[in-house]
Amino acid sequence: MFLTKKAISRRAMLKSAQGALALPLLEAMIPAATAWDKTPAKPVRRIGFVFIPMGCDQDRWTPPGQGTLGELSPILAPLDPVKEQVSVITNLRLPNAYPGTHDTSNSAFLSAASAKHTESSDYFSGITVDQIAAKEMGRETQVDSLQLAMDLNPLAGVCNNGYSCVYQNCLSWSSPTTPLPSEAHPRVVFERLFGEGGNAEERRAALRNRASLLDSFTAEIARVKQRVGAPDRARLDLYLESVRQVEREIERGEKAAADNKTPDLERPVGVPAAFADHAKVMFDLQILAFQADITRVISFQFTREQSNRTYPEIGVRDPHHPVSHHGNDPVKVAQIAKINTYHIKLYSEFLQRMKATPDGNGSLLDHTVYLYGSGMGNPSLHDHENLPILVAGGTATGLKGGRHIRYEKGTNLANLHLTLLERVGIQLDKFADSTGKVEDLFERVV
Repeated sequence: MFLTKKAISRRAMLKSAQGALALPLLEAMIPAATAWDKTPAKPVRRIGFVFIPMGCDQDRWTPPGQGTLGELSPILAPLDPVKEQVSVITNLRLPNAYPGTHDTSNSAFLSAASAKHTESSDYFSGITVDQIAAKEMGRETQVDSLQLAMDLNPLAGVCNNGYSCVYQNCLSWSSPTTPLPSEAHPRVVFERLFGEGGNAEERRAALRNRASLLDSFTAEIARVKQRVGAPDRARLDLYLESVRQVEREIERGEKAAADNKTPDLERPVGVPAAFADHAKVMFDLQILAFQADITRVISFQFTREQSNRTYPEIGVRDPHHPVSHHGNDPVKVAQIAKINTYHIKLYSEFLQRMKATPDGNGSLLDHTVYLYGSGMGNPSLHDHENLPILVAGGTATGLKGGRHIRYEKGTNLANLHLTLLERVGIQLDKFADSTGKVEDLFERVV
């Protein structure tokens, strides 16, 4: 256990033979000359990206009016509890995603770059905004960035229109020729965050052979509690209970998957059978990763392009991809809207948990900015215009929440990426095909 100084280091970590446990930000980590209620420490800024496939029903997505985000649209209605921490941006586009495919919708979302049309391994796209952030922000964390998903992500072969599968299944690229695979299995993500020692299978066996990762830290946790005050003890208990709860969710999901005789072919074996349960545990893992400052950069492919997932729990029994080719059929358009609303509901619940999780003199949401959206606008047209895009964040990020920014003409999504990079302290003159920045999204003083 690296706790030798009078003041606990922000990088303090508990260690055992089976794993490592980073600590959340505690008062005991703040220099004695400062206080959260007077001179807060410089906040740790974090950035996340959530990708949804196959666009949206734009009529039910787009809020009325502009400026103040007053009435929410039907799809965005679940965001009401966090409306003041959300801004919607209308009429953003991805010109480099054309000729208009599922593959380029995915690959251009974070890169704003054109994808080389190839079925082989000579694929070429562009470095993504999250990886530009990771190269700078990852210097101070255990993991430079996390790439997460909800579905299986085959990287070999051809997925659509003669494009290599890497375009459709990798959101993040660390260089134009280096796609980064995403992980959809909660247990594997949990091990990456907390497991240490031995190979992956040995760590997995160790985790399964004990009731909880936390059991190996009992003595160390008790020693930390002796060194900190009552507020820190309460904060630490809340964090540890969150870790334990995620462990329980993973264990329940694995048991349910083992008992499920007809698993979803797009769902990795061993993850929760219910989409909402899987989404919750993947979002909870993001909260833990941020709370313990294991990483400050996350990308999350909520579901994949061309997904044939069905949503009987919300009354959509037809597969998502065929329904997205709605041809203005009102029944299919209504189904797309239901799926969009369901995804937003799960995202809103995540933001509410972020808002309720203490971090420094605020919450995790106060110190984080999250972009949510798709690389496709109207899925029936396969276009990349008027993308469904929103940005969530808190007071420390300077986000002007509760706003609807509506461009009269199509504006490049790269402008938003450039703006977000600036917000987390990374200054670039240009990103991809950016032509400027998104004005009136953040306070000018960073």
